[in-house]
Amino acid sequence: MANTKINTYDKSREYFNRATKVIPSGVYGHLGPAEGNFIPVSAWPFFSEKAKGTYFWDVDGNKFIDYMCAYGPNILGYCDPDVDKAALEQVKLGNCTTSPSYKMVELAELMVDTVASADWAFFAKNGNDTTQLAIMAARNATHRKKIIFVNGFYHGVSAVVQKIDYPGILPEDVANNLYVDWNDFDALEKLVEENDGEIAAFISTPYLHGNYADNELPADGYWQKVRKLCTEKGIVLIVDDVRAGFRLDLAGSDHYFGFEADLICFCKAIANGWNISCLCGKEFLKDAVSALSYTGSYWMSAVPFAAAIANINKMKALNLPAILNEKGTKLCNGLKATAKENGFDLVVSGAPSLFYLRIANDDTLLLHQAWIAECVKRGIFFAGHHNHFINYSLSDEDINHTLEIADEAFKIVRKEHPEAF
Repeated sequence: MANTKINTYDKSREYFNRATKVIPSGVYGHLGPAEGNFIPVSAWPFFSEKAKGTYFWDVDGNKFIDYMCAYGPNILGYCDPDVDKAALEQVKLGNCTTSPSYKMVELAELMVDTVASADWAFFAKNGNDTTQLAIMAARNATHRKKIIFVNGFYHGVSAVVQKIDYPGILPEDVANNLYVDWNDFDALEKLVEENDGEIAAFISTPYLHGNYADNELPADGYWQKVRKLCTEKGIVLIVDDVRAGFRLDLAGSDHYFGFEADLICFCKAIANGWNISCLCGKEFLKDAVSALSYTGSYWMSAVPFAAAIANINKMKALNLPAILNEKGTKLCNGLKATAKENGFDLVVSGAPSLFYLRIANDDTLLLHQAWIAECVKRGIFFAGHHNHFINYSLSDEDINHTLEIADEAFKIVRKEHPEAF
């Protein structure tokens, strides 16, 4: 077994103690230790200092092969020279100006040319901006209230996409929400019949890639039946491609699964980390979006437009989804084989470029959390209960090193938990 350096995080803890005095939770949201994704908390860094390619370094100088990719935005590699060059050249010309840059038009044309279901593009900053806009547009177009969600969904932080028992959410915020299980078309069809003429939209990710559960691909014919049902009943079909977008198919994940969305939401990977999101849609919904009072102070800033243009063109030139799939398949197959050699049942689900891990040897997830933590302490940044991401900069050497650390971590967990075997 390798004698790998074990990370320490003294400076991270110092910064976190300072942060708790001036920032709610110290680090808020899914990146924070209070969220439950970091167990035990002592295994993870809280603050970074720099990043390049597939790596980031924390404030203590620990280097990580990063399989979270900033939770998705890093698709080419941190600080990609081509994307950053385009962004920095635009900085010299202007960014947030009274009249938007012509780069917005060029990017919209590129999105329409790239995304199979797109007749137009509307830009914002966060994934939540696009899902909220899609729901508002569907309601405006149909003059209906109800929205169907898939159980286990996450579509952002707006009140309408929250759960009724979440702090700050009122019953009336979600009073028009309906819920159905993933891949259960019969239940969806029944729900539509029970609310005939009242449903504005069905919103879903292209496949179920939620947290704390194995990811599930669509059943054969599922999306085709959903598409037909929505068309027949005048329901707007919204695909939330914020997380999976461009990792499965540059034309959109709906295209990958053989159907067309009415509205499709992009964000994370559109500009390799420069802050921009985009809602694309069909011509018949353009007026419904135009009529909305919906904008933001920085939504038309030019630098992310320039970065996105460079990023999309580079992804096209590389045929990037095929590369990400190849790298992800090699890693996932290696992890499963390494787990099996050590007596672990490692379940790998979802797309190889967007994979989810779960050790199935016990139902408590304690073994899984212990293994993930041992990997992180040795410089392989996994998350406990979230899907992971592949980026272009990940090398075969990085994958092989990951498998070496994974093997070491499996051996440690087996030694420390003999009762599980």
